[in-house]
Amino acid sequence: MLEAAGVVVDSLPPNVDEDALKDGLRAEGVTARNLADALAEAKAVRLSRRIGSALVLGGDQVLALEDGTMLDKPANQDDAKVHLRQMSGKKHKLFSAAVIADQGAPIWRHIDIATLDMRSLSDDFIDDYVDTEWDNIRHCVGCYEIEGRGAQLFSDIKGSHFTIMGLPLLHLLDYLRARGVMPS
Repeated sequence: MLEAAGVVVDSLPPNVDEDALKDGLRAEGVTARNLADALAEAKAVRLSRRIGSALVLGGDQVLALEDGTMLDKPANQDDAKVHLRQMSGKKHKLFSAAVIADQGAPIWRHIDIATLDMRSLSDDFIDDYVDTEWDNIRHCVGCYEIEGRGAQLFSDIKGSHFTIMGLPLLHLLDYLRARGVMPS
């Protein structure tokens, strides 16, 4: 997404144990918004400490159902089908967080929210969709790519498509222009 927007980036693994961090934060009762923010910050800060004086972007996305239940990426196709059945005919929110760190300290952050109304999905549709799209959705927290066939799942969307795709891109680009990293 960043490269498509004209941002020169290097992609490096932050080496953060996301599962352990999620488990600890959830045990503390953290909200979906704050969980996305904490995960993004952990990634940015951890990598920034390793590489020194460069802007490091960390990002994360958390999906919350109307009752506050947070869904993780599906473990397998059966898990994806369960997730889609849970979301079918209901609204959910995606919290997309981005944090920039420099020399091991966070210097900018933005958390954006998108609300998605999923239409009622038949079991046959869910089975066909997951079986056909599995390679595309296996790493997607909501079991969909909004830029592809996943658009068929929704009756209404409020929020940025970039947020749904996993990054509050427009806010990030504004910050990079303000910092002089990108031309304005």
